[in-house]
Amino acid sequence: MLDLEAEYNNRARVPESGELIAGWARDAKAYRAQGHAPQVIPYGAGARNTIDYFTAADDKGPIVLFIHGGYWQALDASFFSHLSRGLTTHGISVAMPSYDLCPQVSVADIVAQIRAAVCQLAKFGRPLVISGHSAGGHLAACMLATDWKSVDPALPNNTVTAAYAISGLFDLPPLVATSINKALQMDEASARAASPLFGPVPTHGSLDAVVGGEESAEYFRQSRSIVEAWGEAIPTRYDSVPGANHFTAIAPLADAASSMVLRLKALTGL
Repeated sequence: MLDLEAEYNNRARVPESGELIAGWARDAKAYRAQGHAPQVIPYGAGARNTIDYFTAADDKGPIVLFIHGGYWQALDASFFSHLSRGLTTHGISVAMPSYDLCPQVSVADIVAQIRAAVCQLAKFGRPLVISGHSAGGHLAACMLATDWKSVDPALPNNTVTAAYAISGLFDLPPLVATSINKALQMDEASARAASPLFGPVPTHGSLDAVVGGEESAEYFRQSRSIVEAWGEAIPTRYDSVPGANHFTAIAPLADAASSMVLRLKALTGL
């Protein structure tokens, strides 16, 4: 029988995970100190309902929204500021929302908060590509599958033009039996209801699902499953980041020449 705890407990799988997360914080702080402090845009009433907006030199084109991970229960946008570098170098502005965390809120509540962040950014009237890592990959997929007119009749259905999920989670019931669920407090029904794999299939746009090459088998299955399921309705693409674990898979976002950044640039239409 598959050991789901071992498959999904990434901090246990990667012994240096604490050092890598501390490195994110240091790199992000240094990047902001180098003259890249973001504009902070509120999208709700809560202290964490804010978007760190990193403006490109010509802030008129598409926007890439990057949603952080942390199993819906840890971290915030400030850990990831430096990852905006790759795209802003290409003239693409980057938005990074924070959100409330479990167990103070549910996963469904977080989905609703990110929808509110998208609605706020949609006021710019520019194309939105949604990227995200881990739990953020789940949220990116949820945004692509959202019926935006049901959220706000003024929004077009193609408010989100593409999703790019890095080591994302799309099938949540396997988490119920793991220690991760202590904060999430999901049962089988709520986990299935929050899973993009079992929800509405997008009617527009495209999905890229990218996995770190050193991830567990379940992470590969998760991304392959959503690519196969949604590929019957929209263009989908599966890829991996060679040699990357769950925590290093996002590093290419800081490199303007990386294939990850160049793919995101292509998704924006530039």
